[in-house]
Amino acid sequence: MKKVDLTNVQEAKDGSNRHPAGPYICKITAVEDVEEKEYLKVSFDITEGEYKGYYAKGREEHPDWEWFGSYCKSYKTKALPMFKRFCSAVTKSNDGYTFDGGAANSDEKSLIGKKIGLLFREEEYYSNDGELRTRLIVYSEFSIDKIKEQKTPSIKKIKDEDAKSNAPADDGFMKMDAGADEIQFA
Repeated sequence: MKKVDLTNVQEAKDGSNRHPAGPYICKITAVEDVEEKEYLKVSFDITEGEYKGYYAKGREEHPDWEWFGSYCKSYKTKALPMFKRFCSAVTKSNDGYTFDGGAANSDEKSLIGKKIGLLFREEEYYSNDGELRTRLIVYSEFSIDKIKEQKTPSIKKIKDEDAKSNAPADDGFMKMDAGADEIQFA
């Protein structure tokens, strides 16, 4: 292993250093149209309060975290009601601006710099190593004046039937207890 200097590195705290779930006023910082899959990849950052600049700081510290502070807004036919909610939230949050989903004068790049209210929720998931963890997701969008009224949604727990489908696949190898150094056959 190469030598690393940990003198000025702050130790991570099991995900507790992330911002809590709930309502935030945010600014759209980048937009990418993934046309073949019919969605916009929307990057954002928090613009007010204790966590202002949270995602910019994280991306600065970890340039390979391109997913950090972004989510996808599908514009497939089935998702159009949710996409319209996104468009309305941006339009109502920015005086004199209209985004109507690509029609007329609505180039997706015009979203950059616009404010939006984002409501975050925690959800459980299984990591690649099979550990049950939680993550923050963008749960919904609101206009700036409505985001302040929103209550923090409850955590989305994995149901028993979901746990089986999300558990790591059986890889065909026999499982051994941690620290075991030999296999005992009966």
